[in-house]
Amino acid sequence: MSLKFGTSGLRGLSVDLEGPATALYATAFARHLLAAGFARKGDDILVGRDFRASSPAIAAIAIAALRKAGFNPRDCGALPTPALALTGLARNAACLMVTGSHIPADRNGIKFYRPDGEIDKADEAAITAAAAATRAEGTVFDAARETADDLHADTMALYEARNRALLPEGNLAGLRVGVYQHSTVARDLFVAVLIHYGADVVALGRSETFIPVDTEAVSAETIALLQGWAVQHGLRAIISADGDGDRPLITDETGMPIRGDLVGLIASRFLGATIVATPVTSNSGIEAAVAGKVLRTRVGSPFVIAAMNDAIASGETAVAGFEANGGTLTATPFTVNSQALAPLPTRDSLMPLLAVLALAAAESRPLSQITAGFALPAAASDRLEDFPVETSAALMAELRSGAGALSAFLAPIGVPMKTSDIDGLRVTLDDASVIHFRPSGNAPEMRCYVEAKDEAAAARLLAAGLARIREWAFSR
Repeated sequence: MSLKFGTSGLRGLSVDLEGPATALYATAFARHLLAAGFARKGDDILVGRDFRASSPAIAAIAIAALRKAGFNPRDCGALPTPALALTGLARNAACLMVTGSHIPADRNGIKFYRPDGEIDKADEAAITAAAAATRAEGTVFDAARETADDLHADTMALYEARNRALLPEGNLAGLRVGVYQHSTVARDLFVAVLIHYGADVVALGRSETFIPVDTEAVSAETIALLQGWAVQHGLRAIISADGDGDRPLITDETGMPIRGDLVGLIASRFLGATIVATPVTSNSGIEAAVAGKVLRTRVGSPFVIAAMNDAIASGETAVAGFEANGGTLTATPFTVNSQALAPLPTRDSLMPLLAVLALAAAESRPLSQITAGFALPAAASDRLEDFPVETSAALMAELRSGAGALSAFLAPIGVPMKTSDIDGLRVTLDDASVIHFRPSGNAPEMRCYVEAKDEAAAARLLAAGLARIREWAFSR
């Protein structure tokens, strides 16, 4: 079976999830909630999904299994993950979200939430153990599917109301903004909220077939689409999100995507955060740009959340976080637009998108000029798809085997001077540029992140890094 936990929930092939495997893991989740005291039998569990073709069936299987385990499933329909999480927090209810986020359409996944928010790594281990124990008991699961009471409208209304209160009325008036709708569950909400703020909205690229948009590694084909639309429609920006609407995508007026870590930085300033947790893959210039302390973590929201929780335990009161993809989390209350903003400690896309658009409206300058003014080191990232997990593991083992192996691997690129092994291998070269190799935690992909003196140098370094990985893999 293909299923395993990665940096963002349980992932696997859709053909596996559309069967007894989902019933097994939904049952394991239910058992963990009961055993850990997070919930009692009879409690509500909220179930949501994205627009993948396999998601309705997987959600229906999960609903049947959760009901059989003694819970009361509530069907929240197709909606953004942060909307589901927000309602779960408000109702003190656990949640299960069927989504593969940005990975290819032949794959899918499940994200799990306790009543107080995202599960952590200890919960993942406990759910995995509960699944193994259930198998060992000889429990037989089928792929029975059931329906549940519809809670979609209430869930969406709560999330929309939160985002309608972030900016003053009419704040985006005169701003012509495109919404790349593709197959993200956030597509109609984005249009509605922008219209609420007075923006002139152009809906673009709606698709009834699932399109896997990775906001952290936007494809050349997608960038070409965005750039064409920006010129054609005279847009100040284009916004979008990944499949489940928790990772933001925003372009400048030329259609060029703005890096997610810069979006997260703008969002943290918008909030007034004094403690910001972000993974090691975020730009190294973040520390100098944040008016407070930056906590570096491994990649994945569980690690960002753990760092934020540690900050709260130390007495901090304005704590937020963001990932390199721009998904922004709030761990404490904030006051925004004279309104109290409740914590939402899971990746959110709409708040950071509105923060960037509000900045564009306030400064009345092109976003390309605004983003250049942050003067962060030039950075780029990309991935090699369909890269076997075993090959990634072998490469990382060789690079970690000693200074000689690392130097030999990087000889065509540069001389390693300093390394960090927080998550993957991040290497500072002799010209002060940075190259970071990291296997994906939730897909058969090898990722490469770079920083250099300018955009052209970053592009060259990224191309060289990816080429070196390919060469090594083909030579084995």
